[in-house]
Amino acid sequence: MGTMDNLISLVNKIQRACTALGIRARIARSLRCGIRSRDRRRRRAGIVTRRPLVLQLHKIDEGREYAEFMHLPRKRFTDFALVRKEIQDETDRETGRSKAISPVPIHLSIYSPNVVNLTLIDLPGLTKVAVEGQPESIVADIENMVRSYIEKPNCIILAISPANQDLATSDAIKISRDVDPKGERTFGVLTKIDLMDKGTDAVDILEGRSYKLQYPWAEGTGIFANTPEYKHLANRMGSEYLGKMLSKHLESVIKARIPGIQSLINKTIAELEGELARLGKPIAADAGGKLYSIMEICRIFDQIYKEHLDGVRPGGEKIYYVFDNQLPAALKRLQFDKNLSMENVRKLITEADGYQPHLIAPEQGYRRLIESSLVSIKGPTEAAVDAVHAILKELVQKAISETVELKQYPTLRVEVGNAAFESLDRMREESKKATLKLVDMECSYLTVDFFRKLPQDIEKGGNPTHSIFDRYNDSYLRRIGSTVLAYVSMVCASLRNSIPKSIVYCQVREASAHCLITSLLNWVQKRLSSFLHC
Repeated sequence: MGTMDNLISLVNKIQRACTALGIRARIARSLRCGIRSRDRRRRRAGIVTRRPLVLQLHKIDEGREYAEFMHLPRKRFTDFALVRKEIQDETDRETGRSKAISPVPIHLSIYSPNVVNLTLIDLPGLTKVAVEGQPESIVADIENMVRSYIEKPNCIILAISPANQDLATSDAIKISRDVDPKGERTFGVLTKIDLMDKGTDAVDILEGRSYKLQYPWAEGTGIFANTPEYKHLANRMGSEYLGKMLSKHLESVIKARIPGIQSLINKTIAELEGELARLGKPIAADAGGKLYSIMEICRIFDQIYKEHLDGVRPGGEKIYYVFDNQLPAALKRLQFDKNLSMENVRKLITEADGYQPHLIAPEQGYRRLIESSLVSIKGPTEAAVDAVHAILKELVQKAISETVELKQYPTLRVEVGNAAFESLDRMREESKKATLKLVDMECSYLTVDFFRKLPQDIEKGGNPTHSIFDRYNDSYLRRIGSTVLAYVSMVCASLRNSIPKSIVYCQVREASAHCLITSLLNWVQKRLSSFLHC
């Protein structure tokens, strides 16, 4: 029970409210005063509720009763006549000394051992006509204000109706039925039994025969509990019964709402934790702390980048596609046969001989034909280097976006990207130099064994008195072209395997090993203070 009391007290604080709804505010006040065990606000003719009064009742174990207003923090009232006066004064501060109303609520908390944990909202009473000093819109204004409270699904409605009036014309019942047609949160409270005509009673109403509600009707004063007509209903009469009934109902409502509340709390916690994660850890004040923070962030980024290259995260497979598809396709598109056409072979062979023809084989001609063909391989080689470079830069962007810690520091995020790109640019240039050297090596030294295995033609090439252009027939020149093409194709196949090795060694392996973290830390030392400036 103690746990539930604590929970109700907590709910009190967040104003999960019961709303007292009646024809005039004095009806609600008489009920509220009864729940508090004695009248704390002496009634005076003509004084009605003109602002919503949020009345929170807090049960304390012992001690003197006191009251507190939210607009007067840390000020306790032990004289409840002064409480009533402060309510009137605070109302006048908002509405002036008129009969106008205001939707701005007054918050009042009462602490007493004689109350139950409950929150009541005393609203201006519904009225049918405007009186002198009130605007013509007062009827609609009050109804709209009342509806703004009782439409809330967590609000318990006390439909307070006088016994000396026909329930069919009760504004409280009508408006309650509009917002709560099933009566799941409406309690009927009957007042003014003493004003009923002689020979009549309210038994039919209290027993639910005149107007049935989901919950039993209650009588607000209890002064007729011992009369013959109402004796059998004594257990449902009086403000003490009503207070206990509301408190018990509030317990059941809270229990029913607990799963939803827990779900909302868990969702809110998850959202807040996500927000905290997005904001990141606190920024260190000293330079050493900042340096450590930056190094940790850089290491996290570097690890994510490596995971992309190593296959833990997607992206690294694109590099293999360059080696297995793009490079071979580019090498196939090289038109070696055009370079080794009959006219070009004849031209290079004869030019290589100069003024004195070769005696056995046109070695210089072979070299020039091979070199001019192998040079064309440099194009696909550079393209492969650039393609891998583009992929590595793309993975940098991915790693930056996946490094949550970098989102907290926009300047650092930009600098990480700049430093990484600068490092990758340097690696690309180194890779191009190393990879193109592979082609230059093939041009600078031919594989002699390839030519030794070819059949030798020792024919001098015809009559030396003939023109140099007649020394070789077409068949011989074609054989030279075919030989050069076979050699170039062999070299091309070899380079297809060695070019990826050079690129991986100079770019991919370097990037995965230490390229980024080293470059980043160098940048850190130069621009420490600006890196953590958001």
